[in-house]
Amino acid sequence: MNEAVLMALIATLGTWFVTALGAATVAFFKTPNQKALNLMLGFAAGVMIAASFWSLLQPAIERARVDSGLPAYLVATMGFLCGAFFMWLSDKIVFYARNKTNSTQGKVNQCLNRIIMLILSITLHNIPEGLVVGVAFGSMQNEGYSVENLMGAVTIAVGIGLQNFPEGAAVSIPLRREGYSRIKSFLLGQASGLVEPVAGVIGALLVVHVETILPFALSFAAGAMILVAVHELIPECQKNQETQPYSATMGIIMGFAVMMLLDVMLG
Repeated sequence: MNEAVLMALIATLGTWFVTALGAATVAFFKTPNQKALNLMLGFAAGVMIAASFWSLLQPAIERARVDSGLPAYLVATMGFLCGAFFMWLSDKIVFYARNKTNSTQGKVNQCLNRIIMLILSITLHNIPEGLVVGVAFGSMQNEGYSVENLMGAVTIAVGIGLQNFPEGAAVSIPLRREGYSRIKSFLLGQASGLVEPVAGVIGALLVVHVETILPFALSFAAGAMILVAVHELIPECQKNQETQPYSATMGIIMGFAVMMLLDVMLG
């Protein structure tokens, strides 16, 4: 393993660790409080909506302008639509596979579908983020191991790592809301970030080839996240909100603001 690939692996293990820290916030819920969990579910939706633009679509458009032979708007739009279609198709396949269950199991399976889509969308989002870190470190093989190049790659890894903290919570807390134990919610939440070290190593090894498909991959992940946030998380967090109708809504606003702050501040 050459030096650039090793650094990419270490950096993406660090970004995964921050995801695990975010997922660990579920430990603060000793007993599921419906009102608090609705607020956090809204927070997760806000995080996903903000991340889909500042972490994914915006860098996809910028990279497509430089690296792609196609117009940037076409690459971003096609990737976004393909990502949304992929999640819709995945939902239909999962629903079809469980369609023979009886009415008593219907609600349980509906929850399972939602959980599968949530984990899949965050995992898809983490793949291009891992590739970005891998490409940043892998490019030093050609550009040289200067202090400036190293600091640039480290800054990207730190930025993505900090963004991963609320994303880890965005998986584990909805799982807790669905009745999963704190341990299982944490394990599934941190698992969504395990793809980043794998993608980071691949990105560092195939830096030239990955750069050409990265804009599409980023847009694809954005489409997947938006579909899940709008179709699953937002309607779910708004249920049973008669007494405090703005509780979950403020969670969405807070999640969006936190993710936007991290993305814009860290570049």
